[in-house]
Amino acid sequence: MHLSHADHSTSPPRLEIPRDYNAAHDLLQRNAARPDKVAYIDAATGQQLTYGELADQAHRFASTLRQRGIAPETRVMVAMLDTLEWPVVFLGSILAGVVPIAANTLLTTKDFDFMLRDSRAQVLFVSKPLLPTFEPLIGRISTLQQMVIAGETGPNSVAHMIASGQPDAEVAGTCSDDTCFWLYSSGSTGMPKGTVHLHSHLVQTAELYGRAILGIREDDVVYSAAKLFFAYGLGNALTFPMSVGATTVLLPNRPTPADVFGVLKKYQPTIFYGVPTLYAALLADPNRPKKSELKVRVCTSAGEALPEEIGKRWTSEYGTEILDGIGSTEMLHIFLSNRPGQVRYGTTGQAVPGYELRIVGDDGRECGAGEIGELQIHGPSAAIMYWNNRAKTKSTFAGDWTRSGDKYTRDADGYYTYGGRSDDMLKVGGIYVSPFEVEACLMTHDAVLEVAVIGVSDQDGLVKPKAYVVLKSGRQASADDLQAHVKTRLAPYKYPRWIAFVPELPKTATGKIQRFKLRAQAAA
Repeated sequence: MHLSHADHSTSPPRLEIPRDYNAAHDLLQRNAARPDKVAYIDAATGQQLTYGELADQAHRFASTLRQRGIAPETRVMVAMLDTLEWPVVFLGSILAGVVPIAANTLLTTKDFDFMLRDSRAQVLFVSKPLLPTFEPLIGRISTLQQMVIAGETGPNSVAHMIASGQPDAEVAGTCSDDTCFWLYSSGSTGMPKGTVHLHSHLVQTAELYGRAILGIREDDVVYSAAKLFFAYGLGNALTFPMSVGATTVLLPNRPTPADVFGVLKKYQPTIFYGVPTLYAALLADPNRPKKSELKVRVCTSAGEALPEEIGKRWTSEYGTEILDGIGSTEMLHIFLSNRPGQVRYGTTGQAVPGYELRIVGDDGRECGAGEIGELQIHGPSAAIMYWNNRAKTKSTFAGDWTRSGDKYTRDADGYYTYGGRSDDMLKVGGIYVSPFEVEACLMTHDAVLEVAVIGVSDQDGLVKPKAYVVLKSGRQASADDLQAHVKTRLAPYKYPRWIAFVPELPKTATGKIQRFKLRAQAAA
């Protein structure tokens, strides 16, 4: 089928990666000339790791993997907090040709049981505080042969593996098309899926987004509230800064507004990566610092679409733009984004050069300007498959194009506006209604902190919007107030027929609202 309106980006060109290539070796070698530059700072302890120390420890760790008989292509699970040991384990594994699986540290024992069995990982690297979650699984999974503890110094620790390793410079003979690492999808729509990425993917995202859109530089200090196990966080806090020699601040614990502002004030990051729910919480914090106390020059947002009101309020208060964009576990990082000086809040921006985008309707034809359809992506960082899930692989990775599952419209200027997940879209009176549009409208009410909208059948079996609302601390609003607020701003049929006030919304560890849980709750 010929698609004549695809957004074909022409610059910068896609990178030509040599066939013989190891992603970790590339990132470490880029910083060989700056061995004394600080690569990582642990905000919890104040400890630092220079680029020279990072390279030395990663190579020592890789040599110990070889000594222990962990062969190339073996899968290992990394369930570790964001400490200085995380990049050492991840990069050291890749240097040895071993395939690390970055695991969400906030999951349950049941989730980890599934992931360990599904991946058949032979070694588990786990932070000491997470041990209680994994202890019920010990001895029950035949493919799991070793467990190594991070955050301690005993004989079965990551620290011991590093200390006992040899400072050799041996690098596994991998190629650019070899499997490099896995990420499990966030589970915002159900069971997580093992998403397989290649050695060439990391540097592609660093060059196409990190340098070309974000403009990351060697003199930047960066902090990502999104953790390293998240595709977004992996680029933010590892690939992007390492590609240019910037310094990264890590925070092991979950990012509360107080902790985030603490990092921004103490370490003065120039780049801050967040998610919409966090920006909302930061703006609602009565103890938030003044603009003059921070040094941030650019912010990014991903995970979910950024409400226009949140973006405008942040820029008004802190004088910096939030570059709202969309990426995915499948595409590894952001492929559609606002750009510095060209931000249009309420949109997700324009195609990142190097990626091609198209919007396809339910009939399989490409949509014209203003028509809603599914966003599809063609780009050099697309995962090759979901592990052990052929059916989902075929439906998501459709030839050269990756289906996002997100509904979008595109205007005449090439700016894309989010309409909701394909399975979240509502048809009210035969007309598509974007739940995100209703949510964005409710977010403009002074009393609303967070909101999620789903479709619920009324007594006649007709689908209508229902809103789950979290109010700001100390603020009040009635259902009638919020319904009237929407009616004055949107078409009448779009207002939420029911409003439930809740203390919090169900979310994944990466901040995505789990609307499928709300739908299940409403149907119960």
